[in-house]
Amino acid sequence: MKTNVLAVLMLAEGIAGHAIKRHQPASDCKATGKAVYLLTNDAVNSVVALPIKDDGTLTAGTVTPSGGKGSNSIDGATMKPAGPDALVSQSALTIAGNYVFAVNAGSNSLSMLSISKNDPTKLTPVGKPAAVPAEFPNTVAASAKNNLACVAATGKVAGITCASFSKNGLGAMDTLRTIDLGQSTPPVGPTNTVSHAFFSEDESTLFTMVKGDPAVNKTGFVSMLPIEQKKSCSGAEVSAAATEDARMSPSGTAVLFGSQVIPGTNNIFATDASFGAAVLSVDAKTGQATVVGKGAIENQKATCWAGLVPSTGSVFVTDVGVPHLVEMSSKDASIISEIDLSSGGDPGFIDLKAAGAFLYVLSPGNGTTDAAIVVMDVSGGQGQAKAIQRFSLEGMAGSNAQGIAILS
Repeated sequence: MKTNVLAVLMLAEGIAGHAIKRHQPASDCKATGKAVYLLTNDAVNSVVALPIKDDGTLTAGTVTPSGGKGSNSIDGATMKPAGPDALVSQSALTIAGNYVFAVNAGSNSLSMLSISKNDPTKLTPVGKPAAVPAEFPNTVAASAKNNLACVAATGKVAGITCASFSKNGLGAMDTLRTIDLGQSTPPVGPTNTVSHAFFSEDESTLFTMVKGDPAVNKTGFVSMLPIEQKKSCSGAEVSAAATEDARMSPSGTAVLFGSQVIPGTNNIFATDASFGAAVLSVDAKTGQATVVGKGAIENQKATCWAGLVPSTGSVFVTDVGVPHLVEMSSKDASIISEIDLSSGGDPGFIDLKAAGAFLYVLSPGNGTTDAAIVVMDVSGGQGQAKAIQRFSLEGMAGSNAQGIAILS
């Protein structure tokens, strides 16, 4: 019996110092998302879905028509169709739960697609696209908590509108909260256009950034729209956006664009194409926003998009005219690092999004260079981001490409 006990102990602990391997997580495993999504914004608008591998890199996926049409704004400098940055916005598509929501700027509608639980690249349209009571919708926000999707449009008829959603699709869009831009359809930009719609951390408020136009002394603003709980005809409680929004123009800002809510605070990190980025402190009770930090980026052309990396507290910003990433503090918008990505041949970058230890950055190219997503490893902490892949979108999306969303 003693011999048997000894044998068992030796088997459990290993012989001669050689420990028996047990199933434990590898120390070099890094958190990743499941799939990356972007919008082609072509005449036949489609959603591209790319699976994320265990090492954070991307591989070929699917292209699913949205059921609507894409479009291009007009570049105010050339008076020709804009591209890259065809929609002059951030968040042309977004995810809530297992659904993707995508704008169709050319057909004035919003599409809803379901994500397969077994394959995140398999998308299925849910119902028909919902008609938007405005022109050139270019940014969307969705709340799983409230079962609400809200769109902002920036054409001749501009404003904010919302619709409820369920497993059966989108409901009818509500009454438009108009924004008097004095624009055309398609709009002439990038200034004097709607930039980015997004929800607060608790999903109780919809924020929408609107660019000003410094050339004509027109100041941009932040729209703040409360989400209210109401009783339906059947007596059930439903969420709906308030009929009116509050609008504020933080002193020291002009061309507000892509933004990120900073978790656990009342702050919003917002890019401003006129200088770089700022951190805004928002008081929901008074409807006021003040600048608490500001960072100017030298030699920038159009710093317009922002992506928060929660694990490091950094916000990365991109410029459609400069092939670099600038890492900034989410506390005061001070610059932490600047990463030169010109070796990849991309002329600049737009939408970006982080998932786990990785950051995914979209370059639509310019018609000559191919569209691509650059994958950054941000696991090393602040100031240590490094590019690990340039994934070409050739054959899937081109210079009209817009938006980045990630299923975690």
